[in-house]
Amino acid sequence: MPKIVIENLNKKEILSQNDKKLLLDIIHENNVDWMFACGGKGRCTTCKAIFLEGIENLSPLTDCEVKYIDSGRLKENERLACQCHVLGDVVVKVDPSNKFMHVSYSD
Repeated sequence: MPKIVIENLNKKEILSQNDKKLLLDIIHENNVDWMFACGGKGRCTTCKAIFLEGIENLSPLTDCEVKYIDSGRLKENERLACQCHVLGDVVVKVDPSNKFMHVSYSD
């Protein structure tokens, strides 16, 4: 059962029962607001998650993520929450440019 810790949301812990689901779906199912302007289609980077630990516990990069890495819009420690499956424990944080004004972040 993978554990997701969202560092800058007061270290909120989410336990996932299913490694077949996307990170974005798991986050939303646990009532956490997380931006996704393109509807989770991998067409933007607003759902970007910054990985502090456990990036090796994700599914392989998708073609659209590779495109964003190649263009400099994603760094090596960043993934699109709408594209990656969580296969083991991870620690993430919300990218500063994608924070919601109505959410209280801890950093």
